[in-house]
Amino acid sequence: MTSRDPHFHSLRRIAAAVLLVLSLFGSGSVALAQTEIDITGGRVDPLPIAIAPFLAGGGSEEAGSTISGVITNNLGRSGYFAPLDPATFIEQISRFEQMPSFASWRQIQAKALVTGQAFMEGGKMRVEFRLWDVNTQQQLAAQQFTTSPKNARRIGHMISDIIYKSMTGIDGYFDTRVVFVAEEGPKDRRVKRLTIMDQDGFNMRSLTDGRDLVLTPRFSPSTNEITYMSFGNAEPRVYLMNIDTKQREIVGEFPNMSFAPRFSPDGQRVIMSLQDGGNSNIYELDLRSRSVRQLTNVPAINTAPSYSPDGSRVAFESDQGGTQQIYVMNADGSGQARISFGNGRYSTPVWSPDGQYIAFTKQGGGKFAIGVMKPDGSGERILTEGFHNEGPTWAPNSRVIMFFRETGGQTGGPQLWSVDITGYNEQRLPIQGFGSDPAWSPRLN
Repeated sequence: MTSRDPHFHSLRRIAAAVLLVLSLFGSGSVALAQTEIDITGGRVDPLPIAIAPFLAGGGSEEAGSTISGVITNNLGRSGYFAPLDPATFIEQISRFEQMPSFASWRQIQAKALVTGQAFMEGGKMRVEFRLWDVNTQQQLAAQQFTTSPKNARRIGHMISDIIYKSMTGIDGYFDTRVVFVAEEGPKDRRVKRLTIMDQDGFNMRSLTDGRDLVLTPRFSPSTNEITYMSFGNAEPRVYLMNIDTKQREIVGEFPNMSFAPRFSPDGQRVIMSLQDGGNSNIYELDLRSRSVRQLTNVPAINTAPSYSPDGSRVAFESDQGGTQQIYVMNADGSGQARISFGNGRYSTPVWSPDGQYIAFTKQGGGKFAIGVMKPDGSGERILTEGFHNEGPTWAPNSRVIMFFRETGGQTGGPQLWSVDITGYNEQRLPIQGFGSDPAWSPRLN
């Protein structure tokens, strides 16, 4: 059950303006429900928000604390919000039904307020929350959930998504998962396992045992299946795996080495690169008929294909022009055209879920950079660079990119990082050990 105040519609119109400014990497200041979001060259002045400790009882105290903690962490890491320290709260919410004392929250500079409660009811936990605009004293969003206490973290992610969308007009990305290659052990004998976790680094679990080398995991549109490469008995194979049951099947055994498999947007096809001598070309496999169609046929290394969100085009990397660059073609292989023309080598193109950008890795001047450009090659923008950055993957709202960054030295290794599409709010994921080649899931159902 969700309720929204009529005043919220005007807030949403203003929030749409925020999205437009951000998408253009513009500058200026816009009013959002009498609060200020300052944007200078894409930098956002975070919105002060108070997240009151969730009221709880009947055995749901730990779950209630977990939920409010997850919301605080999610919103703080997003870069758009600045959660206030609970030690500064003047009013202590004692009843969920009570109207907050907005003067007390204004006194500590809060622009928005989240209140909530969790309690046991008939063997299930009921969770409710409300989002308030402190200045207008209006309720912006409210929702109720009934679930098991074991799902406390996911409820926190779902509430975070509602708050994020209500305050920015942009879909949230918190109720998602990431699959990646977890690495441990000495650098020359590193064990690699397919691993899945929530987007904030919690609920991590291994999907493979580390006996075989695994590479390039990618989600299907259904969020519960991945495709990846595995070198079992030195033979490269492409697998499909159900991440809930860990059951897997071979997509196909190809006579030549295969690289970088990725699902089509409808989940019915897998696109990949197959090696042929010193060259490699792009092929598409129909998962129903198991028929294979060749899309490129040039004496070059063509690899790392990625579909556009509507499945009509494919971005890929190729050295057919003499250096590693990004190309775009129609889904049947026609109309191939180079789109990258900056200084350096370009690789790992990945289309954003909204279709507006292609993320890439760029190598030049002894550095690896993560950047974005429009599908026609215009508007190139470097978001971050360093010793070795690689493997961009998009959050489902097309606002955040995750990648891995390698650190040098004998004790160094890859770590997972994220950066906002504006190039700010760069953060390392707080996970133990090393991790590479992340793939972000669509929103969970």
